[in-house]
Amino acid sequence: MKLFHSLMAAGFIAAAASGPALAIDISGAGATFPYPIYAKWADAYKKETGNGLNYQSIGSGGGIKQIKAKTVTFGASDAPLLGKELDESGLIQFPMVMGGIVPVVNIEGMKSGDLVIDGPTLAKIFLGEIKTWNDPAIAKLNPSAKLPSQSIAVVHRSDGSGTTYNFAYYLAEVSPDWKWKVGFNTSVEWPVGIGAKGNEGVANNVAQTKGSIGYVEYAYAKQNKLTYTKMVNKAGKTVEPTSATFQAAAANANWDSAPGYGVILANQPGVESWPMTAATWILMYKKPQDPAAAAEALKFFAWSYENGAKMAEELDYIAMPKNVVDSVKKTWAGEVKDASGKPLYAMAR
Repeated sequence: MKLFHSLMAAGFIAAAASGPALAIDISGAGATFPYPIYAKWADAYKKETGNGLNYQSIGSGGGIKQIKAKTVTFGASDAPLLGKELDESGLIQFPMVMGGIVPVVNIEGMKSGDLVIDGPTLAKIFLGEIKTWNDPAIAKLNPSAKLPSQSIAVVHRSDGSGTTYNFAYYLAEVSPDWKWKVGFNTSVEWPVGIGAKGNEGVANNVAQTKGSIGYVEYAYAKQNKLTYTKMVNKAGKTVEPTSATFQAAAANANWDSAPGYGVILANQPGVESWPMTAATWILMYKKPQDPAAAAEALKFFAWSYENGAKMAEELDYIAMPKNVVDSVKKTWAGEVKDASGKPLYAMAR
């Protein structure tokens, strides 16, 4: 993660200080799930345009709080707000990119893809009902693996998190016990485990704790060289986390089915679908306090849609489909306006 943090320190924040006196600082805060790709886009955008981005990777809950407090130009969340809350807050919401959440483990001698896990078993581990790695439920899924009798150390998010929302949503889909005992939200009452802040914190804790299991966005697993598991999907097929399996899950999404494009991609059908695929959203005011900053933010998002697909793929994220991007741009043009009623997206182009 050092690369991403150096981009934040040396690129995003410094851009505001070193730019022209009238330069507009694009400020945002929220989800840690998309931080690696936002960092990469922002670095490329600054090189091309000279404009910087100050993004605080503080978790979806923090991003929602900051946009509602009007301390940032945009908030970012992996847990979509419902239509009623968007309307009451005067916000629009649109998806920016998609990716996958993966279980990560620290078991001596185990490499990525060696261990297979399914949803019900994962739920029992995070409920504290499966306590050791050689439990019969894990052994049944991994008949040829040498599983230790080691105790399982569960690592979960301690902050308000969209990654948690999607992870818990998936567990509630596949486990009635989880749905009844824990449910899903950006924060839940964890039955067991160690709490850590952000995808970064979970990744670091798993890396440092023998016998542990956690959940992170796939880019964090790759960047930290963590051991990720395969999973059994809704179709009963064992799949690995890849761009292709994330795309397979995303292909079934009906983005018009929920206000603010708030579609949850967990447990999608399809033999190739990764079961914990997720989108991440941007939140902005329809009538922002700083129209110039909002227009600049829309310019950055448009640039990222149009130029960022290859960069997203390099980090194993999935770009939004063209039809969704076209629909989002229509939303910008129709709903984000200055005090006089002028569309800010027109100013951004």
